Amino acid sequence: MNFLIELLFPRRCPVCDKPVDKMGRYICGKCRKKIQYVQSPFCLKCGKSLKDDSAEYCEDCRNANHIFDRGRALYEYDTVKEAVYRFKYEGRKEYADFFGKELADKLGREIKEWKADAIVPVPLHKDREKKRGYNQAALVARVLGRKLNIPVNEKIICRKKATAVQKKLKGKERQNNLKNAFKIGQNDVKLKTIIVVDDIYTTGTTMDEMARCLKNAGVREVYCISLAVGRGI
Repeated sequence: MNFLIELLFPRRCPVCDKPVDKMGRYICGKCRKKIQYVQSPFCLKCGKSLKDDSAEYCEDCRNANHIFDRGRALYEYDTVKEAVYRFKYEGRKEYADFFGKELADKLGREIKEWKADAIVPVPLHKDREKKRGYNQAALVARVLGRKLNIPVNEKIICRKKATAVQKKLKGKERQNNLKNAFKIGQNDVKLKTIIVVDDIYTTGTTMDEMARCLKNAGVREVYCISLAVGRGI
């Protein structure tokens, strides 16, 4: 059945957005070479790659008091930005299979070491999710959770405020935009360690606000996983 479905509806490559060059693949062979993964050295707090081999933290994390415990990211943003854009805004839900599998394959060992009780996708406001038709972070989280056998909880936290798009904002604007944006969606939170999944990590504002809300509800540790991240200093 899967063979027939793929024959009739070929999977699109997330990089070139054309049918993959070989059935069964998630990405074209030549397109994989265009993707750049975050390599060591990277920031020990947020996961941004570093130019300075002797540095432990990026400039952002040296100057910020992040609430989340640690973060990791898979790709350098510039090499996947078009793919992430199509995934979010042009209905390419199928990319989630590739992104989730990549996270599990490349970062799975480290993720398992965190011994999380659940994976939690960053929620969209209900109006934005209705307009888009899906939450891209949730799609990736489901694939990742299935691959690593970690439960996914999409109800523990919700977005109560319809915030502006973060990429259009800077510094304090980002923080003010997300202040009190999230609320706990269930009365009794018994989970102690959570992994938050999002598509892009920029300054950590979203992850911090998620972590603040979850920790105020009793969660002890909040780790973060992002598909893509910008470069640190």
